[in-house]
Amino acid sequence: MKSSYPNSSVFLVPLKYGGFARGVVARSAPEGRLLLGYFFGPRLASQAEADVSDIEPSKAILSLRFGDLGLVKGLWPVVGRLPDWNPAQWPVPNAVRRDLLGKAKPILVRYDDNDPSKILSEEALENDIDLPAEGLAGHGFVEAKLTKLLV
Repeated sequence: MKSSYPNSSVFLVPLKYGGFARGVVARSAPEGRLLLGYFFGPRLASQAEADVSDIEPSKAILSLRFGDLGLVKGLWPVVGRLPDWNPAQWPVPNAVRRDLLGKAKPILVRYDDNDPSKILSEEALENDIDLPAEGLAGHGFVEAKLTKLLV
């Protein structure tokens, strides 16, 4: 499936109560549908304020794997692409699988740098570490999380 949002695509995520956050497609699974994105503030009042000149990975407020439904449905408009794209500057972050009941040790999960849907390795940890939870976010979750971060 050919994607209309290749790596380096910049898109806008509508926030609850108005405004937008910016996102960048950093990786996409070869068969599509699953993406890795970096997300940025500040809250933009309108689509006309979308600017890609100040976007860099170190300024991201969120990075996660997510489904592409917001993009597929046109709810998240693509507004451009980053110039001079270098995927090495936009790494695929590790994540932690946590047992919500606390009965099992946390698991460090490493993903393939070329395919965010592919797990390369899993390693039991003695203690939890400050990494995002393993999983796949839907577009509604991403919108709610960014709204909370950009209040």
